[in-house]
Amino acid sequence: MVVVVSAGQSGDSPMLPVLLDHLSVPRIGPGRPRTTPDRLRGDKAYSARGHRSLLRSRGITTTIPEPADQIANRKRRGSSGGRPPAFDPVDYKNRNHVERSFNHGKQWRGFATRYDKLGIVYRGAAVLNAIIRWLLRLRDTP
Repeated sequence: MVVVVSAGQSGDSPMLPVLLDHLSVPRIGPGRPRTTPDRLRGDKAYSARGHRSLLRSRGITTTIPEPADQIANRKRRGSSGGRPPAFDPVDYKNRNHVERSFNHGKQWRGFATRYDKLGIVYRGAAVLNAIIRWLLRLRDTP
């Protein structure tokens, strides 16, 4: 599990290239781990040209809405503005699973407000929170 901790006041969008570099999903059978996800669902913060070109170069399908200012700039440029990026609103509705997962973590006050000054301590809180949630789900299994 990779937990990348950035400054508390910075957004999560600049960390996308770092997370993609650290992505490694082991396979059940033989073979090297996967380093490319099937799809990336993101909010409007991930709609930057740099992010889209990085994801396109790695062959990652995206479901990212286009912000109103980018739509207006594309339309203002006319035919040289290019076509709008593909967007599947039905698939985008599945993004709420990730958002709810983050909201569960925010129920822990120290984790949500980031009282810890060191990144390693904050990472430990993230891992501990995930373990506690996982154990609570296992308790219900027969």
